[in-house]
Amino acid sequence: MSDKTFGFETLSVHAGAAPDPATGARALPIYQTTAYVFEDADHAAALFNLQTVGFIYSRLTNPTNAALEARLATLEGGRGCTVASSGHAAQVLALFPLMSPGAEIVASSRLYGGSLQQMKNTYPKFGWKAVIVDADQPENFKRAVTENTKAFFIESLANPGGVVSDIEAIARIAEASGVPLLVDNTLATPYLCKPIDYGATLIVHSTTKFLSGTGTSMGGAVVDSGKFDWSRGGKFPSLAGPEPAYHGLNFHETFGDMAYTFHSHAVGLRDLGPSQAPFNAWLTMLGIETLGLRMERHCANAAKVAQYLEKHPAVAWVNYAGLPSNKYNKLAKKYLPRGAGSIFTFGVKGGYDVGVRVVDGVELFSHLANIGDAKSLIIHPASTTHRQLSDEQRVAAGAGPDVLRLSIGIETVEDIIADLDQALAKATA
Repeated sequence: MSDKTFGFETLSVHAGAAPDPATGARALPIYQTTAYVFEDADHAAALFNLQTVGFIYSRLTNPTNAALEARLATLEGGRGCTVASSGHAAQVLALFPLMSPGAEIVASSRLYGGSLQQMKNTYPKFGWKAVIVDADQPENFKRAVTENTKAFFIESLANPGGVVSDIEAIARIAEASGVPLLVDNTLATPYLCKPIDYGATLIVHSTTKFLSGTGTSMGGAVVDSGKFDWSRGGKFPSLAGPEPAYHGLNFHETFGDMAYTFHSHAVGLRDLGPSQAPFNAWLTMLGIETLGLRMERHCANAAKVAQYLEKHPAVAWVNYAGLPSNKYNKLAKKYLPRGAGSIFTFGVKGGYDVGVRVVDGVELFSHLANIGDAKSLIIHPASTTHRQLSDEQRVAAGAGPDVLRLSIGIETVEDIIADLDQALAKATA
């Protein structure tokens, strides 16, 4: 299906999948198999030499996963996609073709706490260095660039603070620096924001969140725009140099704008092995069918809840980009014209102790470490997702002691507000 012909909701239902030609089954089958029979010896050799496209082993490719990859690439406006076992696996998979010992990545300080931990403590074990900057000032990326810089990394809509990144400005700096811009688009989803339209090279998702939408399926994805010249400047030999595992094959020369995606399957999934389970891919495909409908309700509910909290006497501040008073409102109108998402933070008067009492007092909300579910969720980041960071790092990441993060679901909004109202009343009594 052509993404130039159909609307987003149509593509969400149809892209990447069609009635099964063998049986006529309308639903996408779950190909729960480890391996695939070859037609003959020549066919097998051609597959292993990357001379023909097909299925060998489900660590590398799987028909159910391939359908999800096609749908995500279509919705993001990308050239190709690789799905992985989780969002964190997708981040490692995304950087794998770009990095080598001594390489550096410049990343926003406004990232999910687990991502910051990954960059600060885990990547150095690979010999990779993450330089963390304040993305509110795009020029900070330019100042941090060295001859070893291989990528920029930001979130379109940051977790947990609801910070909106100036994607276009940062993309211009990345282009001038000769490096790709990676954008985590998990919170916005392609329904709200398409970073490739603003110059992003690679899109990363935790499909566990809004794309799946039900809190049932772990997964991640990397979408390639197909627009980056990997041979530029000789900075990316894994993509534009001889690959020893394939008799010196040059991915960029051989596969052109599909070089990155082919490498991610043929080398990344092969050697790192973070493959997504076909059943999870199938569930995520079902979830994406209703993505547009859900995001409309998520955003509408979140806007009403944020407006309510902004006036609540027990609330010190609300950081929701959809509010006219918010510092990111102008950027939200540019990059998120359909809504500012459903994840945001607010601060309670009384700090850490009151925040803990609020999460203990909710009844409709679920207190857990996830976002993007159809159900409303709440967490106190300082005592959970960001507890590995120092006090200073937590504040910089938007997860100070008074902060509560909400993931507003699709329930009746009056019920959501009533639950927060009673929990705040108990916590401040």
